[in-house]
Amino acid sequence: MSFNTSTPLASKLPQAKDLSHLFVPTFRIHQKSPFKAVMGTPTLDMINMAGGVPHPSTFPLEQVQATVRAPSHVAPGRTGTLSLERTQANGSTESLNELLQYNDGRGMASYCRFLRQFTEQAHAPPYADWDVVASCGNTDSIAKAVSLFCQQGDHIIVEQYSFPGALSNLVFAKVKPVPVAMDIEGVDPVALDSLCSSWTGATPLRAIYVIPTGQNPTGATMSLARRKALYAVAQKHDLVIIEDDPYYFLQL
Repeated sequence: MSFNTSTPLASKLPQAKDLSHLFVPTFRIHQKSPFKAVMGTPTLDMINMAGGVPHPSTFPLEQVQATVRAPSHVAPGRTGTLSLERTQANGSTESLNELLQYNDGRGMASYCRFLRQFTEQAHAPPYADWDVVASCGNTDSIAKAVSLFCQQGDHIIVEQYSFPGALSNLVFAKVKPVPVAMDIEGVDPVALDSLCSSWTGATPLRAIYVIPTGQNPTGATMSLARRKALYAVAQKHDLVIIEDDPYYFLQL
């Protein structure tokens, strides 16, 4: 994935660590979809049916309007009107013809732009080459992240008590959870270090799944010091941290 490194902030940041050596073999040999090349091939006066893309004239919507409410901390009680037209983009999002069409698997361009801006403002990733991928929700995201680093028969570290939705994903993928002890702040870094150091499984441990804020089901929240300690252990043992943080802004 690529991030626009032309901004002054991004140009001063380092590149992210390459974690591709931790990908499962099927992802390491993954090739770009041949459909992308076919769809970009000139076809003169022919109708290109290679991708099964419906013609925009078949879309039933001419216009969509919605009344939207501004965030309460920005403009309490204020509303505005959002209008989407069939063929004309409104400046912040695509036209209906584009929105109703097949699109990039990473998500609609306008939505991903918003996610990048939001992520940069809220989290300020400390490297230049980051990007975002839209998903169908939390469970979908977890499943895709796990499948990138774990395959059938592998193990993944999870908190002693963990989110049932994530655990059910592991059952479906035939990836075995390895629990690590917790305390009042969540994962115990000493216990994690001990677990990784003594691991004798047939395949290496590549990832840990954690919920750092308002942990489900315990409600534990990691302090900054605890997060740094967990990160240090992950660096030591070359672990990917799959962070599930839906409650970050609640700051429990």
